[in-house]
Amino acid sequence: MTDVEAVRAAPAVGSRRAWLGLAVLLLPVLLVSMDISVLFLAMPTLTVDLDPSAAQQLWILDIYGFLIAGLLITMGNLGDRIGRRNILLVGATIFGIASVVAAFAPTAEVLIIARALMGVGGATLLPSSLALISSLFPDARERAAAIGVWTAFFAGGSAVGPIIGGLLLHQFWWGSVFLINIPVLLILLALGPFVLPEHRAGVLGPLDLPSVALSIGGILPLVYGIKHIAAEGLDVEAIVISLVGAVILTAFVRRQRHLDEPLLDLRLFSRAGFSVAIGSSLVGMMSLAALSYLTSIYLQSVTGRDPLAAAVLGIPMAVAVFIFSMGGARVGQRFGARNSFAFALAASAVGNLMLLGVGVHGGIWWYLAGSTIAGIGYGIAFTLVSDVAVSSVPAERAGSAVGISETSFELGNALGLALLGSLAALIFRSGGDYAATLGETIQHAGANTALVDSARESFVSGMHIATAVGATLLLTMALIALFASPRRLEPSTANVH
Repeated sequence: MTDVEAVRAAPAVGSRRAWLGLAVLLLPVLLVSMDISVLFLAMPTLTVDLDPSAAQQLWILDIYGFLIAGLLITMGNLGDRIGRRNILLVGATIFGIASVVAAFAPTAEVLIIARALMGVGGATLLPSSLALISSLFPDARERAAAIGVWTAFFAGGSAVGPIIGGLLLHQFWWGSVFLINIPVLLILLALGPFVLPEHRAGVLGPLDLPSVALSIGGILPLVYGIKHIAAEGLDVEAIVISLVGAVILTAFVRRQRHLDEPLLDLRLFSRAGFSVAIGSSLVGMMSLAALSYLTSIYLQSVTGRDPLAAAVLGIPMAVAVFIFSMGGARVGQRFGARNSFAFALAASAVGNLMLLGVGVHGGIWWYLAGSTIAGIGYGIAFTLVSDVAVSSVPAERAGSAVGISETSFELGNALGLALLGSLAALIFRSGGDYAATLGETIQHAGANTALVDSARESFVSGMHIATAVGATLLLTMALIALFASPRRLEPSTANVH
């Protein structure tokens, strides 16, 4: 099907069928984002049943995200070639089968394999669902609104994942957190062929398989190395694995420069809007990952709250992200993408800096206010990222562009935990003779309240410095968006043909 045929196959702009198509596209988005966080609460009971080793526990949690990060660019390109609806439905089928295997996994090894297959399926769902929005909504304003809804549900899925997981685990066994995927996917598979338009680019040739191998072979070790640094600290293993990934990615980039139809079209980065969007997603996710991770530890290990109470205090930020993701496109249309990116990144920075008011014995209102303001900025920025990624490239490259933008989110999340999380840990450990983490220090301290108080003070100092660095990165990116890009950097104006 050519681009013209794809547009003719799309539902009429603003029609009920187009919005029903969007509703169907939101189903896989919710599942993929939920499955990143839903397993956290299930790990204790899962560990009792399957008795995984420490290394297996890490792979159960991480293999899903690793494969999503490694395959997004490839799957986005593949969807452009074989059809975005086709790859969406194939990915949903893989995701569903893997979910059933995961739910009834008899051993840790089987669960790891199932989670890996879920990652493969998830990597097809994200870029194809977002790229299909450009076919459903050719009108720029409606497309921007639809992308805002898509972004809100993606962000919301990560927030509600632990809540849904908690409710399921209260009534059922750990496998139920995977079985909830099945009815949702059945709806997608039943309605998708009828309400979603097919879109494939007739001008693109076959995938360059060496590029696929280099892409996956570079991203996977790089993400693994970054996560290893976050969990274990900087050691020889982390350095070697990260360097291997960096070398392979360098070879990948050099190959792309000489291909007529590259897997990663470096020309996309010559578009100011696209480059600002990718930089904003990378920096935004770095700071958000560190903020979420460090404040979660703070609320539980410093203030003594249980996980449910800590989750409740995170609701204002989640609501802010959801609401302002929905309205981010209107902000971009009203003030322009350049100004909106700068405002959103600056608001996120201010929210991070407000955490400097948080202390060991008080300041929880600083956390609530700061995280909410940061959530406003993140919501607007992430919607603009998705909108610009879809709108600033030729229609036949939309899947590829979305794959790049989603990969930047994944890498930003990993870098935030590794670099800013490690910085906070370094500051914490330099404050005294403590264990590797605050939780372990409190556990081993026993009745030594002076040691516990000192460790908590040291952790808060580390959190302050890490979030301040995150805020500095956000402000730097805001200045780049404001001054280093052309005056007209508009979202959803028109696709370039």
